Amino acid sequence: MLEDRVVGCLLGTAVGDALGLPFEGLSRRRGVRLVGSPDRHRFLWGRGMISDDTEHTCLVAASFLAAGDDLDRYERDLARRLRWWLLGAPAGVGLATLRATLRLWLGFSPARSGVRSAGNGPAMRSAILGALCDDRERLRAYVHRNSRLTHTDPRAEQGALAVALAAHLAARTDNITPAGFVRQFTELAGPSATEMRRLLENVADSVEEGRTTLAHADAMGLSRGVTGFVCHTVLICIHAWLTHPRDYRSAVDSVIRCGGDADTTAAITGGIVGAGVGRAGIPDEWVTGIREWPRTVAWMEQLARAAAATRGDERLPTVPSLPVRGLLGRNALFATIVLVHGFRRLLPPY
Repeated sequence: MLEDRVVGCLLGTAVGDALGLPFEGLSRRRGVRLVGSPDRHRFLWGRGMISDDTEHTCLVAASFLAAGDDLDRYERDLARRLRWWLLGAPAGVGLATLRATLRLWLGFSPARSGVRSAGNGPAMRSAILGALCDDRERLRAYVHRNSRLTHTDPRAEQGALAVALAAHLAARTDNITPAGFVRQFTELAGPSATEMRRLLENVADSVEEGRTTLAHADAMGLSRGVTGFVCHTVLICIHAWLTHPRDYRSAVDSVIRCGGDADTTAAITGGIVGAGVGRAGIPDEWVTGIREWPRTVAWMEQLARAAAATRGDERLPTVPSLPVRGLLGRNALFATIVLVHGFRRLLPPY
């Protein structure tokens, strides 16, 4: 059962990422007018591709598989994978992640490579840790190491912890109330997370009052779209999950329609809800509609199952590494498609 939830988390992240990608950076109105409804893949002739949100989630799963219970080894391994990931020339790297990864290449240790930023980088790759970790204290420790590699602002880590805890609960609890989630986050995050706790309480009140995720985004002043600020991104994703905890399609649809950083909000929301519904709860046409290489859907599923089977020192062989040459070609194609989308946005309808 848990293995299926981990698979659901990783594939849920990938599907949400791929569905949200064509809407990235667009306002609500322009997104619907230019791209259409987020009911199918629209990135490449009815097919979808993944961005850095899913790629980082795969890096985390692979490092978890390689390190087991050894936190220091996990951090070193993830730092190594981030360095090589950057050499593949990925498109759309966040500024904080770029700066931190360059610092790793310059010889900074993983404990000192992060930069002061409250971006959503740690949050976008943390749902998989929630699906994988049974123990919450262990989960908090992994999220801390996962976050400080690139972002040192406490809000970035607290947002990542909220995402990881949501996926942890989704994979293991049938019924979680909004107030119950806030209470468990407060217990896990400690007294230093006062601001994030207050914001999550507002989310819980909104869900219990029956407000839609779109309406809550309006109340947060995000009518033009969700930004990459962690206190915007994470709150919208948590609201969508608490509103549609077992309805993958509705949850992902609701965050994409909010506009803005749509691939990241859909990836995070998809990872959380995917951890709750498993592989079978994700529309099959959305999964099979992803066209990726070398990170194929089959490869991601293999990675998720191997990581889920990891227990302490009883590690399975690491999933085969991806060919750098293949990644360079794939990333060049991806960047070209992104440029085509960018030029298309210069044309009507506005």
